[in-house]
Amino acid sequence: MAYQWSAKLNDNNTVFQAELTALHERVIYASHMPNHNTSKIHVDNRASIMASSNSKSTNETVRKILKILLSNPRIKVSWVKAHAGNIGNERADQLAKDATQHGQPYSHTKLPKLHIKSLLRKRMLEEWPTLWNNGDTGRKIYNIMPSVSLRPTNWIREDVIFFSQHGPFPAYLKRFHLSDSDYCSCGGIGTALHYATECIYTVSSHMRKPAPNKND
Repeated sequence: MAYQWSAKLNDNNTVFQAELTALHERVIYASHMPNHNTSKIHVDNRASIMASSNSKSTNETVRKILKILLSNPRIKVSWVKAHAGNIGNERADQLAKDATQHGQPYSHTKLPKLHIKSLLRKRMLEEWPTLWNNGDTGRKIYNIMPSVSLRPTNWIREDVIFFSQHGPFPAYLKRFHLSDSDYCSCGGIGTALHYATECIYTVSSHMRKPAPNKND
């Protein structure tokens, strides 16, 4: 009796996933055969054979295969050389090729994580400009960098601390309840701008204070 099975995976699934899916379907079929029959499954993909014997694998399909094999020791999986004239292997290759064009869609195999990550990254990059333009936080940085970009700014650590004002400043520490007071030792409010322009203890490092905004 000859049993044939084929299906078409999503275009974004990998060849490795296709190999594992085919092996999974084969061991399922073999597990339903009479217990006195030994089933020998020949696979031309070493990676899928090695994966199916890895008890530490987190791959869902691999774990399903391994569970069936452990419950049915009469099922043997072995490697066979591809394109070497093996009738069964050649027929399997032909079924796989036909399935890419006319196979029934198979939706039980999840999309690879790499593809999902690329979709999420694309969605993030599409939404990022709108979120940055309409956000309520990070407005100090927004005034300096109004458009988003993946290119590094080459800012040094001190630049980041000063312009974001996320640093060892009393005003910042008080804001996040890490200090009881937001005052500097000189009596002024301890912001990054305070230390850079007016604090009596940092006079030697002062810079010119920005002019007040006419709209304020």
